Amino acid sequence: MIHEILPVGPLQCNCSIFGDETSGEAIVIDPGDEIERITAVLEQHNLRVKAIIVTHAHIDHIGGAQKLKALTGAPVYMNSSDQELYDHIDDQAQWLGVATPAKTGIDVNAREGESVKLGAADFQVLETPGHTQGSISVWIPAENKLVAGDTLFLDSIGRTDLPGGNSRQILRSIHDKLLPLDDAVVVIPGHGQNTTIGRERRRNPFLQGM
Repeated sequence: MIHEILPVGPLQCNCSIFGDETSGEAIVIDPGDEIERITAVLEQHNLRVKAIIVTHAHIDHIGGAQKLKALTGAPVYMNSSDQELYDHIDDQAQWLGVATPAKTGIDVNAREGESVKLGAADFQVLETPGHTQGSISVWIPAENKLVAGDTLFLDSIGRTDLPGGNSRQILRSIHDKLLPLDDAVVVIPGHGQNTTIGRERRRNPFLQGM
């Protein structure tokens, strides 16, 4: 499985590009910005996008989804609990002092239990609200990887002081959905360096005593 991580946009959101060498299909997670860089990687590996998955509706994660969908025709997956947040993406743009990106229609409600197959791998949706009400993580058992969005970071967790955030809820999401995974699972956070479930279980100061 091809997996490239591109930090994109002014907030350096980690966009993950997964590609299956046999089928030539790809899944792109969190195309927040710099779609030209993303499409260059796709072209380099001769991949065609079958799904665009958004972990939550903050502008740095979803800002480029419309452009990527227009270029590829791939459906966009987002949890419907973040629709209101997405409807006000112009407010987010104003806060950051950037232009408001074009919005896309959401094709699939990324609910708990929803999955997308890429080659032999299932990309499984875990609902992990707390950073936003519609935050999801994407668990890929065949790759032993978890794309955590802004729920879990190296030695930290997602902020909960923005609209839709809830500090108790994010800790419950991590406890119920993420910590049951094996220690060796690689975590790709929404920003910054990769980590593992085991490291965060042992060393993350927000998770001690859980």
